[in-house]
Amino acid sequence: MSVTVVAHCDWSMEQKKRWMAVAIKRGGQWHFQPPELVGDASSLFDRLLRRAVDPGALLIGFDFPIGLPEAYARAAGIGSFREALTSFGSGIWSDWYNVADHRNHISLQRPFYPVRPGGTARIHLFDALGISGASSLLRVCERATADRQAACILFWTLGGNQVGKGAISGWREIIVPRLDEIGLWPFDGSLAELSNRKPVIVAETYPGDVYRQIGMPRSGWSKRRQADRTRMGQSILAWLAGRPNLDIGLLQPFIDDGFGSDKSGEDRFDAVVGLLGMLDVVDRRRGEGIAAIDAVQKWEGWILGHHRDEVT
Repeated sequence: MSVTVVAHCDWSMEQKKRWMAVAIKRGGQWHFQPPELVGDASSLFDRLLRRAVDPGALLIGFDFPIGLPEAYARAAGIGSFREALTSFGSGIWSDWYNVADHRNHISLQRPFYPVRPGGTARIHLFDALGISGASSLLRVCERATADRQAACILFWTLGGNQVGKGAISGWREIIVPRLDEIGLWPFDGSLAELSNRKPVIVAETYPGDVYRQIGMPRSGWSKRRQADRTRMGQSILAWLAGRPNLDIGLLQPFIDDGFGSDKSGEDRFDAVVGLLGMLDVVDRRRGEGIAAIDAVQKWEGWILGHHRDEVT
């Protein structure tokens, strides 16, 4: 078996901002569909599986964290990330998904903080969890590289780029309800292994990594501006020119138009860019990138296609 449907979801707490891009394999060629809203999360996998033309697996990527920092997992006594997902929300973990509204409510079993700004500081989080500082709460794949800044801490739920609440909603709505049915990359194996065992493979993605792979400059543009997205479309088209197995006929108008003038344009843009990066991995033009350290496989997970020169 192989992967024959690939989808990338630009996730958000707001359903109206959840956009996805989909490519379907037919006769050895990937056919892109226009960007679309994700819609009902509970039926998402089934709807995408029904689009398959050739037999094979669905690979779906989400840009929310899928994994836990090693330092936290060790402190909390967590055996593995997959095992933890079956426990979060019940028993001693009953408050796991409830963001702490006061520093005194933070604990290893309730690590997300705070509900709202005002009298809050990240040091409250570090002290309550017994963690030395921000770097210890970053997974290896989230640390800064020459091409991008470090990611936001999973458990800190304030700021424009905070990812904690996105992870909470993504795990509860997407992963946990179908955990027994899906292959969770890379925890359960490589893409090749999982495509032979599971009809659905879920992976973490990061469109910001793919910007550089496609050849977009590090600065001087913003995905929030339509004109800049139109300009970056030239990099996308140049990149696509070297990949004749990708049919972008239905996608071309969106690239030419900078993915629209409305506020969702940046979401459609990231959905498509993330999909391009995923397809490069599926087509083996780019390696999966998994760091060869036990903590990645056990707790932390990885970003599909993410490569770094040094792993510590």
